[in-house]
Amino acid sequence: MPETVSGGPTPPIAFGAASDSVRDHFATERIIPSAELLASLQATGAEINTDPQMIAEASRDWWPLAMMWAKNNEVAVRAGAIVRPNTHEQVAAVLVLCNAAKIPVTAAAGRSGVAGASVPIYGGVVLDLTGLSGIRSVDRDSMIVDVEAGTFGNLLEEELREKYHCTLGHWPQSIDLSTVGGWLACRSAGQFSTRYGKIEDMVIGLDVVLADGRTISTGGAPRAAMGPELTQLFVGSEGTLGVITGARLRIHPAPVSERRAAFAFPSFSAGLDVCRRIIQRGATPAVLRLYDAIEGDRHFSTGPDLHPLLIMDEGDPKIIDASMAIVIEECAGAKTLNGEELLEHWLAHRNDVSSLEALISIDYVVDTMEISARWSELDTIYENALTAIAAVPGTAQVSAHQSHAYSDGACLYFTFAAKPENKEQYYRDAWDAGTQAVLNAGGSLSHHHGIGLNRARFMRTALGSGLDVLTQIKITLDPNGILNPGKLGIVSDFGNIPTWP
Repeated sequence: MPETVSGGPTPPIAFGAASDSVRDHFATERIIPSAELLASLQATGAEINTDPQMIAEASRDWWPLAMMWAKNNEVAVRAGAIVRPNTHEQVAAVLVLCNAAKIPVTAAAGRSGVAGASVPIYGGVVLDLTGLSGIRSVDRDSMIVDVEAGTFGNLLEEELREKYHCTLGHWPQSIDLSTVGGWLACRSAGQFSTRYGKIEDMVIGLDVVLADGRTISTGGAPRAAMGPELTQLFVGSEGTLGVITGARLRIHPAPVSERRAAFAFPSFSAGLDVCRRIIQRGATPAVLRLYDAIEGDRHFSTGPDLHPLLIMDEGDPKIIDASMAIVIEECAGAKTLNGEELLEHWLAHRNDVSSLEALISIDYVVDTMEISARWSELDTIYENALTAIAAVPGTAQVSAHQSHAYSDGACLYFTFAAKPENKEQYYRDAWDAGTQAVLNAGGSLSHHHGIGLNRARFMRTALGSGLDVLTQIKITLDPNGILNPGKLGIVSDFGNIPTWP
């Protein structure tokens, strides 16, 4: 796998041939900006790139299906140009020009998404936001960081720790590959979310450029009552309503203490019930991860019959003591495991994403499906989704873990693998089966990976008439439909949303 590029996108897999010979997988019209428009875009001060190799790389993300296409030297559709602004003002100027010319614009930065959200399916411009990078300011008294949207997660956390002795507490598996803007675009969750929350809990304000170049800044005083919260309108919008260029985020003192523990249960259901009781008593350990027996044995060699629960907390020692006391009480009767050893193993491997590339390289189809649901629905969803995906011809293995818990429910994270003859057909069938099982039992369509292109076909089922409301908001804010068209299940004037196989 290519090495992670600090401060820049990391390619997910090598193309099957020279990247300057990459083809389009979809038959949608590829829109290419005119020479006159490119000259005008360059006059804004933004960097312009039309090199075929760079275009190919900028036209894909970490979506596993797109990684399979890359082996055949394909991307969904190649962008017509890459535009890399370096200031908020340049973003606005670029959007004014593209809006007037009705050229689609797909905002991108780390391109670490796994659902095709930053894939430019009608060509046009890929708006590379990695030029907007760095911390603008830190309000240590109020514990707020103001940061550019193109800042990569690992660099943000390193600077917060080293210069300000603070942490954001946001640790997605993709932290080395992803940016602040990407987290906000898909409602990202970090591995310590039980302590610090998801990204929508951390954000208090945004800088957003609308399709016509107008700019707004949201947020301000804590818990202000000034009508609907506009910040949350753009969180999760995947670049379809506006381009996020900056954010104000809540931060915390760097933790000074840490505790670890691990237990095992005879069933996944029993482990879920313990997680529920811990959370509903008010304990919020940073890590509360329950694995089913398949995943537990695969990651920790805990055997085929045990469902391990890993727990870790960090912060003020008195709070940790209280939290872990509740954990110990609720886990009474469970088998005690070596928490130090298991957590050390998990921490050492938690951000390793190399297995995806390795398995796809040897013709496996591998993907993950993360959803959320109420505690009362989780047992049924776990059983139904596993059964549905396992029933798809070709499935070699399917498993799950619980990784983000709340007072009202939790996230289940399913993983499936197969080595079928028709990879695209299997991929669609597995997603159809698993998603329908989840939605039929009351679960959500996504918890933190977002919708992108992969889940767009399920949005009508998931939102019902809410999709019409979302479409009307899109029309109001982006009447020419230039911002990331074809995503979130919203119909586009640029053409039909492509399907596969």
